[in-house]
This record gives sequence, C-alpha cells and structure tokens, in this order.
Amino acid sequence: MASPRVIVLRAPGTNCNEETAFAWEQAGAEVETWHIARLLEDSQTLNRFQILTIPGGFSYGDDLGAGRIFATRLGTVLSDALRHFHERGGLLLGICNGFQVLVRAGLLPGGSSQTKATLTQNESGRFESRWVRMQPQPGLSPFITDAAPIELPVAHGEGKFLLADPNALTALETAGQVVLRYVDASGAPTQEYPANPNGTPGAVAGLCDPTGRIFGLMPHPERYIDPIHHPRWTRRDPGSDLSCDGLRIFQSAIASLR
Repeated sequence: MASPRVIVLRAPGTNCNEETAFAWEQAGAEVETWHIARLLEDSQTLNRFQILTIPGGFSYGDDLGAGRIFATRLGTVLSDALRHFHERGGLLLGICNGFQVLVRAGLLPGGSSQTKATLTQNESGRFESRWVRMQPQPGLSPFITDAAPIELPVAHGEGKFLLADPNALTALETAGQVVLRYVDASGAPTQEYPANPNGTPGAVAGLCDPTGRIFGLMPHPERYIDPIHHPRWTRRDPGSDLSCDGLRIFQSAIASLR
C-alpha cells in the first residue's frame, strides 16, 4: 500500500518545517514542504495529500498576534479547500504556532457550537522552553491512540488556551476533544507552574475537533523522535522502553490511513 502523502505548510517566519517533515518521513509518510503562497495559487492541489501540517515558529513574525495572519489566509482564500479536505477524511495537525493558527482560523475547537477560543500569553509572562509531562485521552483522535504518559518539549510565549465561555470546557472534555493535559509528578492534571507551562485552565495541552481529525497541540512532537532527544536518555534503566513519544503521534496518524 502506498505511503500516505503529507504536506507541511510553511509561511514567512515558520522555523520548524524541516524537523516536522523529517518526523513524518520517519513515521513512513511521503512528505512535501510548500510555502503557503504556492497553495494559494492553486488550492485544488491539496487533493493530492492525506495529511496537512502547520508546524511551529513565528509565522509572519507574529506581528498581529501568534498565528493570526496565517490563520486569516487559511480562513479566507483556503476555507473551501480546507473544508473539502476535511470532509473527505484528511487529517490536519497544528504544532505550537500551527495550533495557534488552527484556533484563530476557527478550525478548533470546531463543531456546531462554534465556541470561540484563543491562545494568549503565558501566565508567567515569559517565553517558556522546557520539557513537560502530559496525560493523553485516546478514543477520538487518530493522533492519540494510547493512554501512556507523554513527555515533550514546549517552546512558546502564547500557549494559554482560553474559551470565551469558560463553561464550554466541560462540554469539550465530555466530548473527548481534550486529548492531552499537562500533569504534575503524580500524574494529575494541573494548572500549577512549571508543570503547566502557560497556566491553561483545565491543563489543556492538545485539542481536537469533534471528528478527531483536526488536532492541535502546544508541545513539539517533532523534537522527540529519537531516544537521544530526551534529556535523560543516558540515565534510562537498561532494557527500558526506548519508544519516542513524539514519533508515536506521527506513527498513529499514518497507521489510521492504512
């Protein structure tokens, strides 16, 4: 069976596209990296792909807010093409700045409720770069398929996920759309810093739409696809599981399309 085809969509200021493309290749996909201007010229070419990824970085310099200009371009010129892509079963992944883009384009949280959301400045008021531990909730998204804890690095200044209606968070949790939560050393979801690096209510680290096929997360899975990427790799017990939490996310998505 042919390998799924992935398009990694970059814009001026994107700086994680090469690592993200490499991660998809390691997971078994055929990958092409496109500048958004190329897709804007002919949006029908999106039909060639099964997965669309918006990687991390500072698209358009985050001049009007993280991901806002990129989101505007997606939500206007490419809105019909993205809707068709999603309806035919395509997967959309947004990482860090890509998550910000998906939220500000209205693709997340998604669904009929049209709950308005945003990602705003970290509670600490600083750019946070650290490893975090998360608890997945499998069941809805093809990107998250097991409940084993996940460790990944974060690197963002605007990662605090907020809803216009705070009560809507309960509905998202009930629907299974909150698929990753920051947890403390005991494994409990937390808003406490630094385990929760941005102060997001409900410890939301990753979110999907009601279909599960649109998935965004603030941590960077492309930065943990080899055992040596982990800061404690030399101190692991002999014979311990050397699976890479980031690579698992890419592999799960690929497996769902085969």
